[in-house]
Amino acid sequence: MRIVFIGPPGSGKGTQCRRLSKHLGVPHLSTGEMLRWKRDNTHDGPMVAGFIDGGNLAPDQFVMSMVSCRISESDCRSGYLLDGFPRTVVQAELFDTHLDQRNGQLDHVFQLVASDDELIRRMIRRSELEGRVDDTPETIANRLSVYQARTRPVIDYYADRGLIRPIDAMQSAETVFANLLAMIETNE
Repeated sequence: MRIVFIGPPGSGKGTQCRRLSKHLGVPHLSTGEMLRWKRDNTHDGPMVAGFIDGGNLAPDQFVMSMVSCRISESDCRSGYLLDGFPRTVVQAELFDTHLDQRNGQLDHVFQLVASDDELIRRMIRRSELEGRVDDTPETIANRLSVYQARTRPVIDYYADRGLIRPIDAMQSAETVFANLLAMIETNE
């Protein structure tokens, strides 16, 4: 099962992917976590920091290469959950090409929907709990702006293909998870 989660920062993509990963037995692939790991642990760190620490997006080809390598690993053979990818229409097109070359397809594209006020509240709380250096008020504002400009069009891209399935992310995490499971079960 191949599932993409799209939503603004703080909408609960990571929370739901972690839960669904355990439930389905497929890996949760967070491009944000992959990029933060690269920032802190590789020679690409300064370059990656230049993108993500200010709330901007890493280059499309760089992200696609990183995702392509990860989904080719053996634990992804039975599927994966993509959290934070694709974030641009170019990434979505590159990913479609990647899937087409491997006779693959997406099973679901879930759009997590929440108000900006709730997103800001969640990210400030997350910063306090997790010590995320990329969750400052300035970075949060920039990330929401970048989301609207660069990622929001990805929703239209997948909607044109009939793949978008909106989820009200303002509900409790348990209710959102139950809704996700119901949607997966009715479309298997």
